[in-house]
Amino acid sequence: MQPKKNPKADLNKDRNLYFVIGLTLVLGVTWGSIEYKTYEKVFDLSALDMLEDDDEDIPITEQLKTPPPPPPPPPAPEVIEVVEDEEEVEETVIESTETDQDEIIIEEIEVEEEFDDIDVPFAVIEDVPIFPGCESVAKSERRTCFQDKINQHIRRNFRYPEIAQEMGIQGRVYVNFIIAKDGSITNIRMRGPDKNLENEAQRIISRLPQMTPGKQRGRAVRVPFSIPITFRLQ
Repeated sequence: MQPKKNPKADLNKDRNLYFVIGLTLVLGVTWGSIEYKTYEKVFDLSALDMLEDDDEDIPITEQLKTPPPPPPPPPAPEVIEVVEDEEEVEETVIESTETDQDEIIIEEIEVEEEFDDIDVPFAVIEDVPIFPGCESVAKSERRTCFQDKINQHIRRNFRYPEIAQEMGIQGRVYVNFIIAKDGSITNIRMRGPDKNLENEAQRIISRLPQMTPGKQRGRAVRVPFSIPITFRLQ
């Protein structure tokens, strides 16, 4: 048996689709009505009111007239004193303070150089002290001769202290002394590793002979001299 209704004429077939379309249209109209705005037109007429600003009251000022300053007083007349020809006028004579070249006296002052308290080092002194035996040597070689004689004197008088030998003490003693203006040996100072070695170095230097003193500009001066003495066990 066949159905009486045509399946194409069924209205409930697309019911959900029509419902969604209708719902969408309703929502769109509702949203548009909510978002719709109107603006009230307001006109500012204050800019057209220009007549009041133009009517400004200008104050009336009166120019004050100041009187001109009074003229300066006339200068006083000069009084001219008449001097008779017979009256003598004294002239003032101004003496010059300048002196002629012939009147200038130059006093020469002699400056005396004193070398009493000056120590001139051995390396820079003009005339080195002369060790006995170096008198006949040329002046340019006396410095070398002096040092050679000092070394010979140390080797000749050298004696190793027995106490230092037993204790195995050795080292270098630095000796400083001054050749005085009379050629004698003074102010002997030592610096070494042991007191016994220092005493032996002092004994050797104190036995140096009398020397011819060193001279600076022709005058005898004090000359400091230093030399090391090495103590070494064989």
